[in-house]
Amino acid sequence: MTEPIDEYAMQQLKEFEGKKFKNVSKDKLDIEDEEEKKKLEELVKANENLCTLVKDTLGEQVEKVVTSNRVVNSPCVITTGEHGWTANMERIMKAQALRNSGMGSYMTSKKTFEINPEHPIIIQLRKKVEADKNDKTVKDLIWLLWETALLTSGFSLDEPINFSARIHRMIKLGLSIDDSADTTAPADDDMPPLDEGPADAENEMETVD
Repeated sequence: MTEPIDEYAMQQLKEFEGKKFKNVSKDKLDIEDEEEKKKLEELVKANENLCTLVKDTLGEQVEKVVTSNRVVNSPCVITTGEHGWTANMERIMKAQALRNSGMGSYMTSKKTFEINPEHPIIIQLRKKVEADKNDKTVKDLIWLLWETALLTSGFSLDEPINFSARIHRMIKLGLSIDDSADTTAPADDDMPPLDEGPADAENEMETVD
């Protein structure tokens, strides 16, 4: 359901033949059985420190960070509040020429970052946090996971330049390239800070479909 009319239609269509509709892109999905819920409780406790660090790193970009069994193949996903805009609705409203920016700011702020505790990336990230939660690489990875999840969940990036800089830095690490030896790299003063979040929303360029 990616058409603009779908968003408005599903606000009124609550159920069909006695079965209630549930938006899987929003939090509080609640489709686990008792055995799965018990397993999830154990995973939540094991990843509590990681979730706290992710929330502290992302700050106001995310409302809360939780451990979830919603996803299987991805390390994380971004969902929205039960009464907030979906990613598709946010895209539609951003395309409106006369949209209410004040209301948009309020509605788009309620994002939930759900991590997959059984994904290898999350498992290794948790181990790095347990070893040293002040590791700068951990913060870079958290931002990369967040921004990648924004794209895969249907949202747009506020600061794609910062995202590109993080990707390039990870590529250099993978290729064992020393920044000091890279004569094509811009000066440090020109590079966006890799361990900080996107700039203020005032600098955001409007995305128009």
